[in-house]
Amino acid sequence: MPDKNAQAKLSVVDTAPVPVPRRALRWTSRVWRPAVSGLVVALALLLGWHVVNGKNGVSAWQQKRAEDRQLRKEIDDLNQENTRLRERIDRLKSNPDAIGIVAHDKLHYTKPNEVIIQLPPEKQSSPATAGK
Repeated sequence: MPDKNAQAKLSVVDTAPVPVPRRALRWTSRVWRPAVSGLVVALALLLGWHVVNGKNGVSAWQQKRAEDRQLRKEIDDLNQENTRLRERIDRLKSNPDAIGIVAHDKLHYTKPNEVIIQLPPEKQSSPATAGK
């Protein structure tokens, strides 16, 4: 009988409820680790998406770089035009012949005994009448 008694005690011990802390630890290792891993992967993907497509992401950065290049080109063009206009102003201030040319061309001023003749604007001819 001692064997039956020992077996009965063992079977009772095997089916005895597991303490709560140990069950919680098993549940944590079984459920939380994969859940936390999935959450970390999801956050990494979200962060990666935000870096590429976010308000100040790579896409916006590339657009701003293109806009910056365009504005720099406009600034360079305007600086060149300013330089050209400054040179023209200096010429007009110092060269009387340049003043005379501008007055003659733009303002239609004439020198003594000079006559200006204005021709009517040329009419465009059609291809059919050009060959005749």
